[in-house]
Amino acid sequence: MTGQQQQITVPQFVGFKREGHKICVVTAYDYPTAELVDAAGVDAILVGDSLAMAVQGHANTLPVSLDEMIYHAEMVGRAVRHALVVVDMPFPSYHLGPYKAVENAGRILKETRCHAVKLEGGADQADVIRALVMAGIPVMAHCGLRPQSVHALGGYKVQRNETQLMADARAAEEAGAFAMVLECIPAQLATKITAAVGIPTIGIGAGAGTDGQVLVINDLLGITSGYVPRFVKAYADLKTTITTAVGKYCADVRAGAFPGPEQTFK
Repeated sequence: MTGQQQQITVPQFVGFKREGHKICVVTAYDYPTAELVDAAGVDAILVGDSLAMAVQGHANTLPVSLDEMIYHAEMVGRAVRHALVVVDMPFPSYHLGPYKAVENAGRILKETRCHAVKLEGGADQADVIRALVMAGIPVMAHCGLRPQSVHALGGYKVQRNETQLMADARAAEEAGAFAMVLECIPAQLATKITAAVGIPTIGIGAGAGTDGQVLVINDLLGITSGYVPRFVKAYADLKTTITTAVGKYCADVRAGAFPGPEQTFK
């Protein structure tokens, strides 16, 4: 990517499906990471509520607050020059009725440089999606496994109810969502949903038949701890790189080898 590339807009993002352009999305939670992944050429950056787990060390996404999402999204927004920036609406910022959802999503757009919000839900959140879109706030929906509903779902499980999933996808599109994430859905079903809707589908654990893919940046770079989902592919092993580098630094300090003449003022 060059610095001269223009910012991707929501209409351009929607057009990627029609053009057959496979969409690349990753998460980012801070300025330097967002700057790097934007320069690498991703189509969209998701400031995900996954930061509750990836950054804050929580067991699930529920603890992260709206203020914390805005704090991280503002950093990401300042770094990005090319990618579309989408921010997760945390639990329960959009469950308190359409009016409150618009107020909260409005804060996200006003206080960050993001371009859209994402919320979990389909048919059950159609009224909220519609209200946000009517207020001029682009919405990415999220169907299939909904991490914010982990307790109701009984854990992180593959979602197989075709009737419900198809209804959710169609309801989200009809309400005005410009795209949707499909999470932990059998590949054949995700492909079927992708063909049934006119907006881009972004898969995570949904096979290769979706219009694009999203990964948590920590998973992509190999700096995760604990359980790693089957759908993750690590493209680097930064956990080893980082611990090795810090270990060498500690060894040099303890041996009196750092700082050396090159790092010392005269």
